Amino acid sequence: MKRSRIETLQYLYQLCERYQAQGRQIKDSDMPMKDYAQFAVMKFMLYLIDSKQIITEDEISLLTKYHRIPFTKEYIKNLLEEKPVSADEVFTILSRLLTVFTEADIQNEAKYGSTSFLLLEFLDELGLEFVTSENHEKTIRALGVLMQRLRSYRSAYLQNWKKFHQEKQKVQEAPEPEISFEELLEELNALTGLTSVKQELNSLINLLKVHKLRAERNMPQTSVSLHMVFSGNPGTGKTTVARMLGRIYKALGVLSKGHLVEVDRSGLVSGYVGQTAMKTKQVIENALGGVLFIDEAYALTANTGANDFGTEAVNTLLKAMEDNRNDLIVIVAGYTDLMQEFLDSNPGLRSRFNKQIIFEDYTPEELMQIFTGMCKNAYFELTEPASAHVRKFFEERVQASPAGFANGRDVRNYFEKALTNQANRLAGLESVTDEDLMTITEDDVKSIELF
Repeated sequence: MKRSRIETLQYLYQLCERYQAQGRQIKDSDMPMKDYAQFAVMKFMLYLIDSKQIITEDEISLLTKYHRIPFTKEYIKNLLEEKPVSADEVFTILSRLLTVFTEADIQNEAKYGSTSFLLLEFLDELGLEFVTSENHEKTIRALGVLMQRLRSYRSAYLQNWKKFHQEKQKVQEAPEPEISFEELLEELNALTGLTSVKQELNSLINLLKVHKLRAERNMPQTSVSLHMVFSGNPGTGKTTVARMLGRIYKALGVLSKGHLVEVDRSGLVSGYVGQTAMKTKQVIENALGGVLFIDEAYALTANTGANDFGTEAVNTLLKAMEDNRNDLIVIVAGYTDLMQEFLDSNPGLRSRFNKQIIFEDYTPEELMQIFTGMCKNAYFELTEPASAHVRKFFEERVQASPAGFANGRDVRNYFEKALTNQANRLAGLESVTDEDLMTITEDDVKSIELF
């Protein structure tokens, strides 16, 4: 006889206690596993309620039914107003629980059945109770997208877990080796597009390698300025390259840490006299040993009114660049024309930022490569008609170059819309195979629009 949903939930809680007794635990949580599971189910239900921002009596009854606590509409309303439940938050919480169940299935060789599948099946049926009670379009969409993400996560985890842990056991707690300079450079050069950017950076890296050799042989040194201007449109990889450079410079011994601190005007400028310098100094201190990346830097000098403190931030920054020139690299970034105005706004800026690298827009072929890379990394495959449609979309997008064109960010937005469409399509099927979960069809992409 099939268990009721309440009985299934109680069985899942029993499995949590059994798995904890085996030494398993939830990542980044000190909660007992059963308590965490109760917390996860609660978050799941609150997420579905919050998806349409309307609380009904039926939903309150479901909360009370599954948690055996007499909830009130006012309590839930205040709870969600204080802390709304996002899709990413509930996915993270549930995926951590799903990870434990999936690992247990593998190590126990399905001794208790496919408990990870049972967990997903329970969440699906619980979600359908919410859908059935209200049949609200936003709730249906929220449930479909979340369950699709969880199923895709489980499928990918099952494919990679055994291989990963077999290799991990061989290491026996050996410290993780740092990525070599050669590997980091290969990672930089493997980026899609950015041909001229990679050429310029490789030349600069070669200069630093020679500079380092001369220092090791006690030869005279010339000063090399590593502060740079990254100019180009949004989504052309400026932040990604800056982060890679920090790691490469650490491997070369140019920086002590190699981390990236990313800010914009709001992260440096305050609204009161004297506070901007303090705020900027704190950001600089956090960036010491690494790269300080200032996006849309021209916003610091765009307003020269009496109550604007952007100039104070620039002056503080220039002094810090001089005082910490041996262990701090500053990269300012933004639109090409506006960055020229920024450099002209202060005599000290051009002298310190004497190297400018232009990030060109991606070609349609490069955007397609980025999209297929995202699919591959997330364990999705495109059908041939879908691939042809995506390629045509990016060709037309580049040719039109609308005001909102954002290069790689457009690809990310397009990819996320495709996953949402796929989830909505699969939500209407009676049964869904692993292949269905990992396939993006033409139907999933043909209606996508970007603005």
